[in-house]
Amino acid sequence: MTDEVKDPVVMASSSVRFDDESHSEKLARKAKEAPFVPIGLLGFAGVVAYGAYKYKYRGGMSTSVFLMQLRVAAQGTVVACLTAGLAYGMARQYLFKSDEKKEMK
Repeated sequence: MTDEVKDPVVMASSSVRFDDESHSEKLARKAKEAPFVPIGLLGFAGVVAYGAYKYKYRGGMSTSVFLMQLRVAAQGTVVACLTAGLAYGMARQYLFKSDEKKEMK
């Protein structure tokens, strides 16, 4: 029995090697595979930017309470985007499956 050393790089196809990708190519590939992830990240960045702006005018609210509410809002934005992406992917896979088959014929 021969012990083969397997390449630790996961390969999607025989022509694509993930270790040869640049960071921008990897981001583009991931965005194409799951488009709602970058949308969620942009939403998160938007909530954080808005929170940084509103921090100055928080009034009598303590900093810890303000940051806790900001964290919940940012996480809620990301979870909502990921849930919408999951629902879209499932709808495309299961509900619109027959429509795609009709178009291919």
